[in-house]
Parts: sequence; C-alpha cells; structure tokens
Amino acid sequence: MLKKESLDAARAVYSIEKECIAEMEAYFDEASFTRAAELLKDAPRIGTTGCGHSGILCQHFAHLLCCIGRPARFISPAEAVHGATGFLQKGDVMVFASRGGKTKELLPILEICLKKGVKVITITENTDSVLAKSADAVLKQHVNRETDRFNTQGTTSSTALCVIFHTLSTALMEEIGFTDEEFAVIHPGGAVGERLNANG
Repeated sequence: MLKKESLDAARAVYSIEKECIAEMEAYFDEASFTRAAELLKDAPRIGTTGCGHSGILCQHFAHLLCCIGRPARFISPAEAVHGATGFLQKGDVMVFASRGGKTKELLPILEICLKKGVKVITITENTDSVLAKSADAVLKQHVNRETDRFNTQGTTSSTALCVIFHTLSTALMEEIGFTDEEFAVIHPGGAVGERLNANG
C-alpha cells in the first residue's frame, strides 16, 4: 500500500505539468518560431544534441523529423567531438537543447558548428547564455517547477521541451505538405502502418 504522501505527490504531477504547458503559450514568440521552423524546413540535414533528459528528448525530435521525411540524427555530445559532427555540412542545422544554456559538453560542438557554417537553433530557459547568443534562432523554454519534492528531477522540464519539439514537428508537417500517403511508405509497421496501408 502506497503512502498517502506518495499518492498525493503523484496526483500533483498532473496539475504541475498542466500549469507549465498552459504558461508556455505566453512565451511563444512567433518570429523566433518562424525562423526556427524555416531553418529546419530548408536544411539538407539536421542534427540534434543535448545531455541527460534533454538529450533523450533530442533523440525523440530527430525521430519525429525522420518520420516526416526530414533527414535528421541525434549526435551524442560524447561522439560529436570525436568525428560525429562530420555528418553536418555548411547550410545544415544543429538543434541544441539546454535548459541552462551553458551545458559545458555542448560548447565545443557549438564552436564546430560555427566554424563549419552550420546553422544553430537553441532551446533554453537562459536566453542570455552563450548557446542562445550564438544561435540563429532561439526558442524559450519555460519551466514552473519539476514535479519532485526537491525540484531537481528533469520531469516538467522534459515535458516542456517535448512540447516545443511537437510544435516544430507539427508546423513543419503543414509547411512541407507532408501527406499520410508519404508516411505510409516509410511507416508500414505497427498499428499506424496497418491503418495507413489498409487500402494499399
């Protein structure tokens, strides 16, 4: 039997994260969002990178992009400085996710991108950070608080980042006119694939 405090804390997660998402809309900057979406739309290739929870969500975003026909891959911060940034060429785009905007593992990758002429999109709470000030487009991440009692685990912040990635993916689908027929070709597996290819 769970303690009452545990159940109360679990239920509170819904209100904490719901509040965060509701507040995020106030930080939606149409000009910055448009710039970021246009960079992603026009990029021959897209890289994503981040550490910890941000890195895990960057993997999710790279997969979302691939699912709408945009060539993308997650570049691990550890591998990036050992040759993996060779994937990116001039005119490509790298998406950095760092809540604090100064994750030290990402700074060498930023330098590589700037030297190679790779466009940079930064998602961060700290718009005065190095990662933000060096970016071609900056998207503001807002977090009210994490869900745990110590306000430390990457819970609400992960949700906030995920929502930003979903806004970008959704807008890109509209911009490029991506169709369910195209999706059916690259996604024949699972229940979604079965539904889309039922009449194929």
